[in-house]
Amino acid sequence: MRYPERLLKLVRALAGLPGVGPKSAQKLGLFLVQNPDTAGDLLGSLEAARALHPCPACGNLAEDALCPICADPERDKTTICVVETISDLMAIERSGEYNGLYHVLGGALNPLEGIGPEQLNLEKLFARLEGVAEVILATGMTVEGEATAGYLAERLNQRHIRSTRLAYGLPVGGSLEYADEVTLARALENRRGYQ
Repeated sequence: MRYPERLLKLVRALAGLPGVGPKSAQKLGLFLVQNPDTAGDLLGSLEAARALHPCPACGNLAEDALCPICADPERDKTTICVVETISDLMAIERSGEYNGLYHVLGGALNPLEGIGPEQLNLEKLFARLEGVAEVILATGMTVEGEATAGYLAERLNQRHIRSTRLAYGLPVGGSLEYADEVTLARALENRRGYQ
């Protein structure tokens, strides 16, 4: 059976999105074609999202001169949390436990893929350290994330700025028997007093 070319084009575009396979793309495409109001809302939202741009201060998404976090006078300007991606920033914001500023690197050091310090948003970080008392290194718990955190800690130490690393260990609701050895070792290293 032949399908309309416009539907096929829509399905191909949807299949290009992260996490969307061919069957999901087909299902989404058919849903949008059969629900023009939803498709119109989505189209309007996509068009509005084109106005988003990287915040010149931190690298987060902004629609004004600065992102809402950098522009918020209530945020603690003495602390910067360094993350690899905007998704990481959003995850920390969802916790509701952090009220400082952020800095989005745009990735992690990975020499095998040609990602060195020059490819990351580092110079803007170093340029905004005046008045900062602490930089929280919230890079991923991967080899690349650890290398990035180590590199940043060394550079921050040269500037006499305190750097800390997110604690890591067992997830809430996790069972010890299913935890890997590295996670258990780090949980033991990072233990703290019971409150």
